[in-house]
Amino acid sequence: MKIQFNTDKTIDGDENQQSYFISLIGEKLNRYQSHVTRIEAHLSDQNGKKEGKNDIQCVLEARMEGRQPIAVTCDANSANDAVTGAIDKIKASLDTIIGKTQSSER
Repeated sequence: MKIQFNTDKTIDGDENQQSYFISLIGEKLNRYQSHVTRIEAHLSDQNGKKEGKNDIQCVLEARMEGRQPIAVTCDANSANDAVTGAIDKIKASLDTIIGKTQSSER
């Protein structure tokens, strides 16, 4: 499973932060490795440099073999909260999709 992490120009996306989020995503989504070929993460600040509540957005897109990609979005006050919230949402979506696939194969 390949993980690609992107930030917009208003987020300080230094190498340490990027490595941290890539390893966090890989660790939390490891069990879906046989179903997911690539994860793309997009982190952005919806208000730019202005302060705002829940203005950090993380979009996670999972590309599954033989299926359309799925995407989830989470808005939070910090980059860490946005990424972990998006991870929780994509896990729920993947569990649903994989569960339906496995039950239809029976």
